[in-house]
This record gives sequence, C-alpha cells and structure tokens, in this order.
Amino acid sequence: MRALWSGHVTCGLVSVPVRLHAATEDLRPQLHQVHAVDGARIRHRRVCEAEEREVTEGEIARGWEAPDGRVVVLADEDLDHLPLATRKTIEIVGFVEPGDVDPLMYDRGYYAAPDGPAAGRPYALLVEALARTGRLGIAKFAVRTRERLAVLRPRRGVLVVHGLRWPQELRDPGDIASLAPVTEQELGLAEMLIEQLAGVDITDLHDQYGEALDQVVTAKLEGQHWTEPPEPQPVVDLMQALEESLRQAHHHHDQ
Repeated sequence: MRALWSGHVTCGLVSVPVRLHAATEDLRPQLHQVHAVDGARIRHRRVCEAEEREVTEGEIARGWEAPDGRVVVLADEDLDHLPLATRKTIEIVGFVEPGDVDPLMYDRGYYAAPDGPAAGRPYALLVEALARTGRLGIAKFAVRTRERLAVLRPRRGVLVVHGLRWPQELRDPGDIASLAPVTEQELGLAEMLIEQLAGVDITDLHDQYGEALDQVVTAKLEGQHWTEPPEPQPVVDLMQALEESLRQAHHHHDQ
C-alpha cells in the first residue's frame, strides 16, 4: 500500500515513527457522465478564465482570496512547509472512553505502520497499552489540505488513526424528534424483537447496488423492463405489526 503520510505519533516524550495507509476503499460501481443523445463521454476541461484557454496540470496551483479580492497563489511546496506542528506529528493530547466520542464524528480511517526498525518497540507498546486500557487516544494531525481531529485505537495488533470531524461540524438536529406517546406493552414487544434479532454477522452483508445496476443495464440492453421491490406500507396497527415481526423473527431463527 502506498503511504499517504509519514511522521511521528507522540505521547509525552515517547515518539513512534509511522506511515499512514488508507484503511478503506470504495468498491461502488463507477457511472460515467455521458451525452444523453449519443452516449459519448463528457470530459471536464480546466479553463483559465482570464486567458480562455485550457491549462495543463503543471500550470494549476491553489489560491486563497483575500477579503479585498486579491488572490494569493499557493504552490504545493508552500503547503508542504506550513508552520503547523501537526503536519508531521500526531500528538496524543489525552485519552477517553469509547463512549465519549459521538459516532457522528467518525470520518476516514487509516492504518499506521511502524516506520523503520527503531519504531518497532514503541509501536507495539502503544498498541498493547491501548488494548489493555480500552481507552482511545485523542490527537490532531494534518493530511492533504486540512488539519483534523483523530482517534487512535488498536485493531488486530495494528494502530488505527481514525479521522474525526470537528465537534463544530456536527449539525444541531433541531426539533425533528417525535413526541408521540408509546405504551409499555409496545415497548415490551419492541425490546423482545430487538433481543430476537440480536447477533447479526455484519460480514455476511454486502452492497447489492451493483447487482441491481447489472439488472437494469442487462434489461436496457435487451429492451426489456425490470421490476422494483414494493415500498413498505405505513403501519396502521403498531401492536399487530410488532407481533407479526416477532413471529417472523422466531421463524427465521428456527431455520
């Protein structure tokens, strides 16, 4: 795996040289933008507004527009040498319980690999200490073009650096909760249903979007129609729906 970032994880005076690798990949089928009339690919060209001509990759930089309208051009080397400590250091500032991190904050995950022979022992120590305490390390790090919050945790002997959204990026849900009353009997059946369906193996589940897309593509190639699954109907009798759900769950479990 190609390293996306290299630097040090620090905790107090302990420093661990690491390389970060992407921990996930996107397996979704890729749809191309095409001209609806003839199916020809749509290409996006990068055009300079001032010169009205297409520019090459080497001519493109990033820019920051000042409040007075002036544009400061920033080259890649400017961004590679920012006066930012987290550009090369993931500094653990403290430790928290897993329940202290709102799951809405979790973003992209990275595997941190020990970088060089000297990293072996402090790396193993950090991973094992996190595993024994059950705590998460909280740190900041800068990758690509932004600084982000991060959680450090062990996974199968490997240190995971999990990017977090900043707390300020979480939206307030506002007044969208339901205030409708529920009965103890309904709650009892709902709890029984949850218990009956406990223990699902997530690794058995897979993305079926590609399969559905294949069906549509095949049908269109053969000039045929396809059928969509029916939409769920609104629940008229909540108790009846709960009881039937329980019966189906029992039947599925017995199989």
